[in-house]
Amino acid sequence: MEPQTPSAQDERTRGSAGHPLVGPRDPAPPERPFPPVHDSAWLFTGDDGLRCGWSALLFVALYYLLLFVLDIVAITIYPHLADNIFSPVQVLISESVPLTAILIAGSVMARIEQRRLADYNLADTRIARHFFTGLFSGFATLSLLVAVLALGGWLHFSAASLQAGPAFKYGILWAGAFLLVGLFEEGSFRCYLLSTLTRGIHFWWSLAIVAVVCLLLVASSNPNGSGGVFLIAALGVVPCGLVHRSRLPSSSFWQAAWATSTTFAYFHTNNNGENSIGIFAAGLVGFVFCVSVRVTGSAWWAIGCHTAWDWSETFFYGTPDSGLVAPGHLLTTAPVGNTLWSGGTDGPEGSLIAVPVILLLLLALLLIGRSRGMRSAHASLRDLPEHLSA
Repeated sequence: MEPQTPSAQDERTRGSAGHPLVGPRDPAPPERPFPPVHDSAWLFTGDDGLRCGWSALLFVALYYLLLFVLDIVAITIYPHLADNIFSPVQVLISESVPLTAILIAGSVMARIEQRRLADYNLADTRIARHFFTGLFSGFATLSLLVAVLALGGWLHFSAASLQAGPAFKYGILWAGAFLLVGLFEEGSFRCYLLSTLTRGIHFWWSLAIVAVVCLLLVASSNPNGSGGVFLIAALGVVPCGLVHRSRLPSSSFWQAAWATSTTFAYFHTNNNGENSIGIFAAGLVGFVFCVSVRVTGSAWWAIGCHTAWDWSETFFYGTPDSGLVAPGHLLTTAPVGNTLWSGGTDGPEGSLIAVPVILLLLLALLLIGRSRGMRSAHASLRDLPEHLSA
């Protein structure tokens, strides 16, 4: 007998395994994943490693721990440091302590985050150009403010208080002292904190930081010029909220700029002789320095501008600076009239006129910038109306 050939029907009933009457094999059921294991690592790490909030908190904790230890060492070596005398030598020594603390803390954080210290807004192919442009900008801006106060009759000049030799010596000493001030304050706020928070902060976390700063002021027994902190905090709410809503790629930078500028203003309430306008001016200058990082790509312009502003105010023009008049100043000046316009013991930055002058500095910074950072900032600002309308 001839072997029978299976029919088409038989083939259909064999199924994919070739066995009759089984029918087509159902597709294999998807593999059931194992029950998810609870993992809290996401609370601490993200795509960029340690989350920016934890990084900032750890940096601040390391800084204050190191500051406590280094203060003890410094006072042991130089007991006069505890006298709080406002002199160039005293400032040179006292400012070297917190500067050393942030350098060590920043180096530790760089090791933890597998970064370089220069990655915190210090890497720049044109450091000298940006630094010296910042020096010129700081001196020119403070000089403009002093000129307006003098022309308005709110600041009176007297004869120079130093001869050529002592003037040169004090000028160098104060320049070194305020360079350390600029390196410390910009290194803290515009280098590590601004760079780190820009990695991932959003509007609600920035708002939380600002709220905590304001609560600290409320709880403080004697805050100097606290109204300036509240004002700089309030002015950032709507713009930062709109930027957050627009989902601009640069949103985290502006949130970080708001948080660090408000904290920078709060940092200055520890100074005696501050008024609300002076504290607001400090926060506004802090924001300008944040923008300079966006424009130039690094904090070196801000470091130069900060150094020259303080040097001009304290040494060159001899004006009050947060309630203190420095020994060894070149010119002699005195505030006259209503403190709203003269600044009083706060100095020129405590005058209401300081606000439009600082805004002119911001405008000049945007106009003269030619770096890629400036083009990116302008592109973000041009796109803002389109994003908001969407």
